[in-house]
Amino acid sequence: MQYENESNSPSFIERARRAQILAAAVEVVANEGFGKASLARIARQAGISKGVVTYHFSNKDEILEQMVTDYFNRGWEFMEPRINAQPTAVGQVKAWVSSQLEFFTSHPAEFFAMAAVMSNHLNDDGSSRYDNDNQEAVDGLAEILTAGQQEGQLRDFNPARVANIILRSIDGVLSSWATTRGRDDGTMNLTADIEALEDFITHAIEKESS
Repeated sequence: MQYENESNSPSFIERARRAQILAAAVEVVANEGFGKASLARIARQAGISKGVVTYHFSNKDEILEQMVTDYFNRGWEFMEPRINAQPTAVGQVKAWVSSQLEFFTSHPAEFFAMAAVMSNHLNDDGSSRYDNDNQEAVDGLAEILTAGQQEGQLRDFNPARVANIILRSIDGVLSSWATTRGRDDGTMNLTADIEALEDFITHAIEKESS
């Protein structure tokens, strides 16, 4: 029998310090922009030395990647039980839409920071570092759609392509929300947009009763 070597696990203090650094990075990116997110600026935001930052993270790339990973992990922890609580595929898709939009819009600073990092933190060849994250979301939603087809709840279509379209539609609502956030001119009603998107998706995927 093998036992986990607890000495290799980060201590509570180490986890707290890493969380502090990540929170500081979020604030810098969200408030000052991606280009300002240097190790020195993150350290200053956190109220610690740059040496403390590099003790916990090898470089800025690691911080930014961990920011995105943590955000998506917490988002999925919020979404998963709401999705699984629905007994039908249509209900699960609608729960995916509403819970993702609820989580993202309830954490605006982190959302704007995450969006900035994903748009600007690229590989050397200009490709996105986060294609795998996007593909995992497509695959997860496509799995729900496939199960719904197999159970006779949904009509015939390509699950992966439709999953991608649904996720891009969520991005569209988020883009509108981000653009109009803080304005009180009636140009954006998030609740109404979520309901309209859910209604549109339901009509697009649900199998017509004979």
